[in-house]
Amino acid sequence: MGCTVVVGGFWGDEGKGKIISYLAVKDKIDVSVRAGSVNAAHTIYHDGKRFALHMVPSTFVYDKCRLLIGAGANIHVPQLLKEIRETNVEGRIGVDKQASIIESIHSTTDKSDSHSKKIGTTGWGVGPAIQERAKRTAKLASDILDLKQFLTDAAKETNSAIDVGKTVLLEGTQGLMLSLFHGSYPYVTSRDTSAAAVCSEVGVGPSNVDTVLVVYKAFITRVGAGDLPGELSKEDAIRRGWFETAAGTGRDRRSAPFNFELARRVAKINGATEVAVTKLDILYPDSKEATHYDALPKEAKNFIEQVEKATGAPVTLIGTGPGALDIVDRRSSL
Repeated sequence: MGCTVVVGGFWGDEGKGKIISYLAVKDKIDVSVRAGSVNAAHTIYHDGKRFALHMVPSTFVYDKCRLLIGAGANIHVPQLLKEIRETNVEGRIGVDKQASIIESIHSTTDKSDSHSKKIGTTGWGVGPAIQERAKRTAKLASDILDLKQFLTDAAKETNSAIDVGKTVLLEGTQGLMLSLFHGSYPYVTSRDTSAAAVCSEVGVGPSNVDTVLVVYKAFITRVGAGDLPGELSKEDAIRRGWFETAAGTGRDRRSAPFNFELARRVAKINGATEVAVTKLDILYPDSKEATHYDALPKEAKNFIEQVEKATGAPVTLIGTGPGALDIVDRRSSL
């Protein structure tokens, strides 16, 4: 498997947590690094429990995986410590000493700012924290006593693992359409969310990446304000079974049909070498819990072929149900 970067295809909520946790167990990921910040939750089902993780990598489900948080991340200390306890990963997680810290003042500023309210931020304080880092006045993980036992050089660990042929996964958050540079500005997050940015935040050069896996959902959702091409009414979304709420904030997700032209742009900017499509069973109920491509109905296969044509990359993983193993894995046959 080498080094794989996993990123979101639209406005987040694509099911990256499901795909990453599947890869962790299936491919026995040795080292995983999460980029981004606390304003995105990845949902994982493990041992009969549901986890909505804002900080801990989704690969925690594989108990031999070394878990890291990259230097470009922004750490919300109470949330991180809470998740470490919940996932019982205290002995195998590391935080880069140069990751910056989100303080309570940042959240207060975020929630009181009229512009933040207009664009629909989560209120975690990520924007103000990144502003402070840009001014070079932010606190770093190395300044926080509660993080002392977890401090490491994540870039060094990750590159050393790559050098000796271990399986490495870099976990992006949100989706490209929330990128500060490439998304639906100004209704975006405070950082770039592309595969290249994930590599930069972690400290891995692009020539060391073997696979860029872009995750799309079979329909589009987004939270917060901003344009959503083809947006459905809430009533129509409920009727189609597309209505969702955000894992981290509980906010309603707005819905729209899959956008092939947008998928093409996202794949190009990320340099996608593979694609995953989740929740195919919502679009095509006859595909529910299928684990073999031949078991999919013809209409679902046609949809997958359209996605491949639009993105120029093979659809290697297909989510067909809520379970961690409700996956059609085509990697060995393509």
